[in-house]
Amino acid sequence: NNKKLHISDFAAVAIIFGYVESLFPFFAGIPGIKLGLANLAVLFILETYTWKEAAVVSAVRIVVIGFLFGNMFTIIYSLAGAALSLFVMTLMKKAPASAFCISVAGGVSHNIGQLMVAALIVENTSLLYYAPVLLISGVVTGLLIGILTKEVTKRIHL
Repeated sequence: NNKKLHISDFAAVAIIFGYVESLFPFFAGIPGIKLGLANLAVLFILETYTWKEAAVVSAVRIVVIGFLFGNMFTIIYSLAGAALSLFVMTLMKKAPASAFCISVAGGVSHNIGQLMVAALIVENTSLLYYAPVLLISGVVTGLLIGILTKEVTKRIHL
């Protein structure tokens, strides 16, 4: 492999981003909404490697961050959101779509995945009323992460 950075380097970066993000809530007062800074590493890997490496980094970061700063439900919700998000982003990358569109779709689908699992766990579909807020936040945060990923991609040449 001629890549200068190893996948474990990106997992470490994603974990650090997750830790930093846990210190500063992005949308104070709105439960469950955050920037998703750790997803920058996953999106970067999806752009420069394959979905398989992105899946590994995503899973490692979710489990580590979940055990350090969350609980089992945090891990379950995050894995569901990440799985749907990575699936959607991988399909869009094959389309091909711009990095911004891929990131926005990833943010929105991540929130949808989490909301679906939450509704199943609590066995109550009234949680779906929260969907518009999560969809808007997915667009906004997805756009921000897309912009950051584009800038990082310009500066890191693999």
